[in-house]
Amino acid sequence: MASGVKVTDEVIAVFNDMKVRKAQANEDEKRKRKKAILFCLSKDLKNIVLDEGKEILLGDLGNTVMDPYQDFVKMLPPDDCRYALYDATYETKETKKEDLVFIFWAPDSAPLKSKMIYASSKDAIKRKFEGIKHEWQVNGLEDLKDRRTLAEKLGGSSVVTLEGSPI
Repeated sequence: MASGVKVTDEVIAVFNDMKVRKAQANEDEKRKRKKAILFCLSKDLKNIVLDEGKEILLGDLGNTVMDPYQDFVKMLPPDDCRYALYDATYETKETKKEDLVFIFWAPDSAPLKSKMIYASSKDAIKRKFEGIKHEWQVNGLEDLKDRRTLAEKLGGSSVVTLEGSPI
């Protein structure tokens, strides 16, 4: 069931920036590139918007962020739903890859009304995020704690590292 919620242009612009990797990007542009970002419903529940301040930039890696995956997990609110994009860097036995993962965070502890609105609005944001190969619905921190779970979503047993850490 669709909820009638709209996706803001700002959300679509962020997705497009994350999806398109510029080969000629200078160092400053690379540092400002988003590694992970959260989206939430606006206060009036009519729009999907950026969750202010809930992002990890590539320039943060090695400075304020040592493990982007763990920092991403810590950004998720324990008692409410969110949508997220995570730019996963991983290696398989054959090659190094980067893929965007769309995550629907709906913890068991979130209010029922919130879970219903986010679930019924998920298609609106997914339709705008064309070309996403990986989608993951997560219902609790135990699903996220172990990076192996994300590695399995990305490529199963062929994934040997995620964010530079062995699986």
